[in-house]
Amino acid sequence: MATRYFGQPIKRNEDPRLLRGRGLYVDDVQLPGMLHMALVRSPYARARIRRIDTSKALAAPGVVAVITHADLPANLQGPLPPLIPHPTLKHHKTQFALAPGQVRHAGEAVAAVVAESRYAAEDAAELVEVEYEPLPAVVDMEKALEPGSPLVHEDIGTNVAAHYTQVVGDVEKAFAEADLVFEEVFRPDRGQAQPMETRGVVAVYDRNLETLTIWDSTQAPIRIRSGLAELYGMRANQVRVIAPNVGGGFGPKIMMFYPEEVLVPWLAMKLGRPVKYIEDRREHFFATNQERDQIHRVQVAVRKDGTILGIKDVFLYDTGAYIPYGLIIPIVASCTLPGPYKIPNYHAEFKAVFTNKTICSPYRGAGRPHGVFVMERIINRIAEELGIDRVEVRRRNLIQPDEFPYDVGLIYQDNAPLRYDSGNYPGLLDKLLKLIEYDQWPARKEQYRKEGRYVGLGLALYVEGTGVGPYEGARVHVEPSGKVWVATGVGTQGQSHQTTFAQIVAEELGVRVEDVEVVTGDTGAFHWGTGTFASRAAVVAGNAVALAARDVKAKALEVAANLLEASVEDLELADGQVRVKGAPQRAVSLGQVAVAANPLRGTIPPGQEPGLEAARYFNPPQSAFSAGGHAAIIEVDPATGMIKILKYAVVHDCGRLINPMVVEGQIHGGVAQGIGGSFYERLVFDENGQLLTTTFMDFLIPTAMEVPDIAIDHQETPSPLNPLGVKGAGEAGVIPVPALFVDAIEDAFSGYGLRFREVPLDPNRLRQALAEAGVPGAGSTAA
Repeated sequence: MATRYFGQPIKRNEDPRLLRGRGLYVDDVQLPGMLHMALVRSPYARARIRRIDTSKALAAPGVVAVITHADLPANLQGPLPPLIPHPTLKHHKTQFALAPGQVRHAGEAVAAVVAESRYAAEDAAELVEVEYEPLPAVVDMEKALEPGSPLVHEDIGTNVAAHYTQVVGDVEKAFAEADLVFEEVFRPDRGQAQPMETRGVVAVYDRNLETLTIWDSTQAPIRIRSGLAELYGMRANQVRVIAPNVGGGFGPKIMMFYPEEVLVPWLAMKLGRPVKYIEDRREHFFATNQERDQIHRVQVAVRKDGTILGIKDVFLYDTGAYIPYGLIIPIVASCTLPGPYKIPNYHAEFKAVFTNKTICSPYRGAGRPHGVFVMERIINRIAEELGIDRVEVRRRNLIQPDEFPYDVGLIYQDNAPLRYDSGNYPGLLDKLLKLIEYDQWPARKEQYRKEGRYVGLGLALYVEGTGVGPYEGARVHVEPSGKVWVATGVGTQGQSHQTTFAQIVAEELGVRVEDVEVVTGDTGAFHWGTGTFASRAAVVAGNAVALAARDVKAKALEVAANLLEASVEDLELADGQVRVKGAPQRAVSLGQVAVAANPLRGTIPPGQEPGLEAARYFNPPQSAFSAGGHAAIIEVDPATGMIKILKYAVVHDCGRLINPMVVEGQIHGGVAQGIGGSFYERLVFDENGQLLTTTFMDFLIPTAMEVPDIAIDHQETPSPLNPLGVKGAGEAGVIPVPALFVDAIEDAFSGYGLRFREVPLDPNRLRQALAEAGVPGAGSTAA
């Protein structure tokens, strides 16, 4: 019997190499004659550039070139290409390779210095003299909408980039018929991904072959390749982009183009030498895209039994100084808000607002944590107002298993209807309650209070859109050795593609997972694709891999049938062989079949291509929707505002599991980031647009001491939308954490009238809120 690989917790193929320090990251790329680039960045959030004097920098030791906007060729002087258009995005403003005459956020690049060493480049960058005329900055998105506010882009006469509304049902009628109507304002604040590896680019140009090779810590190497080829007037096959091992992506590395991704390759061609740029950590804080900043004004209509009749959510989305990525984040936020609940009448409306702050683009969750935070806060408010248990309110509003596919009535980020493909939300909730021992909680909470401890339980449910299109492809090739080589266009930043894709192929071809080599993130290995983002790789690329492997299997059976003088129906693939069913001694190795499929002499059957390989593409008809629930028991020290997570539980449904261990690793990492974004990590700008939190002393990241053990259970409702029945899991861990965090803290101090409407809650803000509520010992340093 053939070994089963799909669904098994197989150890990762990539780990032996990475754990031995044999990975290749961008900064590991060392080339003869390498030059290094440093950028001169604006200290102002908004200012006119009056003059740039590069003479002192050019005279500095080791300096090869100093470039300003005026030195760029015409094709690089304009705004960089926009990514995702939308009919309502009237002002799709994008950033420049180097600022042309005005800077619009602190940290915007105004000049590039290239030198023989990183040290020489950075020293010379300090010698570039830039004369600025500071201008009033607008930092608060509500103030940005006020008449007379400074304009981020004066040529458009407004700070509103887009205004978009979607309506389901009859919202006005729902409010007229409601037993209870209330309003809330919620403020998810700004945060940022902090990958271990910051951004980096290395480029080298071969004048003889007229080819440009780029190593880039990007999540979308094929899109970078295609975009740069167009910008530089080259053929796509003249540009090779390699995303090697990437030390964390989390969304910001999908955004293209960062100025460095345009400048470094152009400088390599201009100077005839390899050029490297590696972002330092301080640069990362203000030069790499951020996310999360929204203000939601919500009205809710409810029956007295807790059934939700309608929701009206009007919100603002702070896009920063430019909006290259389009409206994906606010659209996802508005479409995620309904979650697993039936919301028959829903008005979702937002304005995307320019401010003089760093650009916003997706960061793990990409709008989903905002929507879940608003919805779960609404649920708890309903429970409080009506005196119904919060779990019961959720249960009464859940979509039922027999209601799938369930049409929410909105248009999702992929421009397809927001239609949930499959799920069992009541079953998921039951599993979560059992895992967190919810039935025992009232007694346990009372005991904690008797001990003088403030301990609360929080929970939150969510639905996650995954597997967004348009497509991905894969090639599967069997070598004469019997080893299998797989290439796909997605990049890898820790998602275990070298293992999960290998499991898919091993299952189809009957080979060992260790005998499958997977190549990702190299445009020289696979030419077409979109990228790794939005929890899509396993769904879209994984199914392309499966389809290609099935074609290889069919071809292997056909070729082996001639070799074994047997019918295709009598053959099977197992243990690296094609053999006759019931007579395993009559067999040929898969390697022998590969050789026979590419003969030196003889003939190939009409219509059959040479070699044992196939390439296929998968185009999902719409997104596949995962779901889950998190619950946590959290203890708060009112004297310090510090918290301790006593228990954390997750139930997740991402369809059929390719590798449960990999999924759990994704959840663990997401929960850690969710904890950071809920309580520790907060970007603070002053009124002039200066970022005040640019070190890990100010921007706190949870360590292993703050991240608890996590109990995980799985539920599998296969997706009918793809051959494997899978859904995505990459962002599941982070999505509900802010909502359950504030729920648990409110529960810990029930009776004090606390109601939190913003995240993150850092220790100081929490301690202040507890002191204002009159919690004994709050704000005191006494033990």
